Amino acid sequence: MGWPQIILLLVAAQRLGELVLARRNTARLMAEGAREAGAAHYPFFVLLHAAWLATLFVATPADAAVNGWLLGLFVMLQAGRLWVIATLGRFWTTRVITLPGAPLVRGGPFRWVRHPNYLVVAGELAVLPLVFGEVWVALAFSILNIPLTLHRIRVEEAALSGRPGTDRVSPAGNRAA
Repeated sequence: MGWPQIILLLVAAQRLGELVLARRNTARLMAEGAREAGAAHYPFFVLLHAAWLATLFVATPADAAVNGWLLGLFVMLQAGRLWVIATLGRFWTTRVITLPGAPLVRGGPFRWVRHPNYLVVAGELAVLPLVFGEVWVALAFSILNIPLTLHRIRVEEAALSGRPGTDRVSPAGNRAA
C-alpha cells in the first residue's frame, strides 16, 4: 500500500463520517416532521461514490506519483465541502429532506452559488483521480455524475417549490430545511 491508497482510505473515512452525521441529521429532521423527496435515486449516488473510490483504490498503483498541486486543489475542495456542511448545520443530509416551514439557508456559499455542494462533488470526482494520473476514472465518473446531479437538482427544486424565497434563492445540497 502506497500514498495513493493511504489518501483514498482517508477520503473513505471522511465520507463514512459524513454518512454518520447525515443519518443523524436525517433522523432528527424526520422526527420533527420532515419529508424525503426522490428517495429512489439515492442508492445510485451511493453506488456512484462507492464505485469511484473502489475503482481508484484498485486501479491506482501503490507507487503512482501523487501530483501535489492537484492534491492541494482536492484539499481546497474539501474545505468547500466542509463550508457547505457547516453552513447547513443540522439541515445537512445526503438525501433530499425538507422540513415544512423551515427557512432556506442563505448564508455561506449559498449567497453566491445555487448548488455549491454539487460543484464541489463534480470537482472531487474529477480532481482526485487526476492526483494519481487516472484520467479515465476522472472522465468516466464525471460523465456518470452529470445525469444523477441534474435529476437531483430537479428533485430539490420541486421539493422546495412554493416555499417563501425559492424564487430568489434556489435550494442547494439539501440547503433547505
